[in-house]
Amino acid sequence: MSAPVIDRAGRARDAVTREAWAEAYALLHARDRHPDRPLTADDLSALSDAAWWCGHLDESVAARLRAHAAHVAAGDHRGAGLAAWWLHHEYADLGRPAVAAGWLHRARHHLDGLPPCPEQSFLAWADAEEATARGDGPAALAAAGRMTRLAEGSGSPDLLALGRQAASAVLLAQGRRTEGLALLDEAMGAAEAGELSDIVTGRVHCLALTRCGEAADFGRAVEWTRTAMEWCATHGTGENPFRGVCRAHRVQVLDLLGEWTAAEEEARRACREVPVDHLEAAASAYCAAGDVQRRQGRLDEAARSYARAHELGRLPQPGLALLRLAQGRADAAATGLRLALACQDAHHGPSARARLLAASAEVSLAVGAVRDAADAAAELDALAGDVPLLRALADTAAGAVALAGGPGEALPVLRRALDLWLRLRVPYEAARTRTLVAAADRAAGDEEAARLELAFAREGFERLGAGPDARRTAAHGLV
Repeated sequence: MSAPVIDRAGRARDAVTREAWAEAYALLHARDRHPDRPLTADDLSALSDAAWWCGHLDESVAARLRAHAAHVAAGDHRGAGLAAWWLHHEYADLGRPAVAAGWLHRARHHLDGLPPCPEQSFLAWADAEEATARGDGPAALAAAGRMTRLAEGSGSPDLLALGRQAASAVLLAQGRRTEGLALLDEAMGAAEAGELSDIVTGRVHCLALTRCGEAADFGRAVEWTRTAMEWCATHGTGENPFRGVCRAHRVQVLDLLGEWTAAEEEARRACREVPVDHLEAAASAYCAAGDVQRRQGRLDEAARSYARAHELGRLPQPGLALLRLAQGRADAAATGLRLALACQDAHHGPSARARLLAASAEVSLAVGAVRDAADAAAELDALAGDVPLLRALADTAAGAVALAGGPGEALPVLRRALDLWLRLRVPYEAARTRTLVAAADRAAGDEEAARLELAFAREGFERLGAGPDARRTAAHGLV
């Protein structure tokens, strides 16, 4: 090999080592188009990674296919198995499940029967996810344990972090919240300490944000979305495929915190940044934007946001049902929620179902179906446990149902809910709960307390720009 060729190859590999992906892509792409000699299997894998980071997904898959073929030609089953697993992962993200399944089978063909090796940890990860999806808890735990043992044997910080997050997903799915979140903390600690490669750091951030969202851990969601966005701002110059996904999670946090202007702007940015293999993140951002627009009385804009989320494959509930309620279409709202609750599968986690149940109780009360509201509130109460965000939702729903049936038992439950919303710093829900507390105070004969609660509620709604709620509060005639 001539000196210039060695220099080009060395520069490309140095860029890969530094995770300077734009530079690596330019160098490897140029070498591939004008080869002095063919790229090696490792070079092709690096080209695939670099193309993915730079948003060239088709090129990434094409280079990975060539890397797999090169490993097969060299008789390297471990390399071929790893390339096949990544192809499975990429095709799954691109919405081609049949092709993804085929590549997973090929990965097993390459790796099954070999002595224990780090590459087999990815198969164990797939086994854990499949077992969790079919509700086989023991098999999921066994697969997660196998992944952890292989990761520990490899000494790879990347595999250890991925193993911990995989085990946390299994534990959280089985309701073992404390253990599952502890493992997530460990994985995130490694990411925050800079111990992981860029691609694994990004995946750990995205997976952790998804898990704490599903588990309704609002405290972790606030903290981790902030640190995720800080990491995205300093890594992957120009292009960072994780930025849009992490931003979409941040939108949901900003929404709850009442930072609605920022949430809507971040939602627009997330939809521009999300890569095509993660469109579900864009859909969630549209849902969050629709929620802001709905609460501010911008109903036509909310309808468009929910429609866009639906187009991207996400059922925009409960936001769409609450929009129908605001439009005076309570029957459509109730039907939409009933179907959403019937169709929801277990992998969405308790948070998604809790939001549906809370909205179902609200809509049922609006149409006078107190028994249906009580049933939704009872299921929500059983689901909530001692998770603060879910407990606040459950107590609010239970208090609203109690208020509809007679105010005697409503006040202590509603005050407990208000205290939780205030401690969580979720201003919109706190203001809405204040209006219920005010109604309970008034029913109990305490007009002064009712006026104070309504004044605070109206102030909160006006600060948020929740015009319809502010007007309804003022219409009570007590403020």
